[in-house]
Amino acid sequence: MEFETRAIHVGQDPDPATGAITTPIYQTSTFVQEAVGVHKGYDYARVANPTRTALEECIASLEGAAHGHAFSSGLGAATTLMHLVSPGERVVSVNDVYGGIYRLFSQVYEPKGYRFTYLSAEEISEGLAEHVDETTRLVWLETPTNPLLNVVDIRAAADAAHAVGALVVVDNTFASPYLQRPLELGADLVLHSTTKYLGGHSDVVGGFVATNDDELSERLAFLQKSLGAVPGPFDAWLVLRGVKTLAVRMERHCANAAAVAAFLEGHERVERVVYPGLPSHPGHAIAAAQMRDFGGMVSFQVGSEEEAVALVGRTRVWKLAESLGGVESLIEHPRRMTHASTADAPFAVPGTLVRLSVGLEAASDLIDDLDAALRA
Repeated sequence: MEFETRAIHVGQDPDPATGAITTPIYQTSTFVQEAVGVHKGYDYARVANPTRTALEECIASLEGAAHGHAFSSGLGAATTLMHLVSPGERVVSVNDVYGGIYRLFSQVYEPKGYRFTYLSAEEISEGLAEHVDETTRLVWLETPTNPLLNVVDIRAAADAAHAVGALVVVDNTFASPYLQRPLELGADLVLHSTTKYLGGHSDVVGGFVATNDDELSERLAFLQKSLGAVPGPFDAWLVLRGVKTLAVRMERHCANAAAVAAFLEGHERVERVVYPGLPSHPGHAIAAAQMRDFGGMVSFQVGSEEEAVALVGRTRVWKLAESLGGVESLIEHPRRMTHASTADAPFAVPGTLVRLSVGLEAASDLIDDLDAALRA
């Protein structure tokens, strides 16, 4: 089956009891057993829940994965992945990683003896082998990155990491499985904040990890149960509902983002536009090779930090808010908002940067609103 068909049907057979075409919300904490240890596959909802199972099967299918594990948030998923690492082992990460991940690494795990090395997207794509060794447990990638939209060559990174026995994690939140499937490019684990494009409506928080490795999946299922960072059934249901329209939404996100990026690139008050779909982007060729389209995120720089801060407060259609990937367009100042935790890092986000999550409104309205805000 094609992607769009799987998004609507995999894991979502009509309810056998009633024929309901929509997967029910199994709002229960426990399940009656026929005898001690004899049940219908479910005993306690932290371990498994039928609504969550439907979600896990569906998103795993979309990522081309044999296994999927849903979590209460993207950071809940990331924290669970970090339990694959032991103190003294090393994580090599792309340097302009999401601020919440950098905070997790630098303020939670580094003080406990975990080691971290941060490399640029270019260093990872072209020379990762020089920076990994037998102590490297994970290579942590985002592509495109948040918020600088740098692009990493996943296959090249996977080859270098696997040569020393390291695992490759790709945060695929910005691309979604509709645009990019890292497992097909050699990654071992794919991470999502389902809060974003997978949910798609700014009404749920969730996370997900997909893998084709049976042993990794078994370990993740144990950690999922033991750490308990699992989504409730209603949260799982909301993401499952959102996934059904992922393909059509992503097509519109990409089309609008391309129009917005082209407009900004020609605007006299914009210093620089960062969008992988622009030929001027240094990672354009890699993105074109490993992505179906270039995504719905656009970043740009203006003349000063003061102007960037003022600008994000002047738009009307674009709403000033953190997060991304919903149907509505959002604008934010990463240095003071989503990436404030990286302010003292050597790879801090420029204060002149503005990040856009391009939604599904009419592109003409989005462009007119940005133009008015830039000229005010």
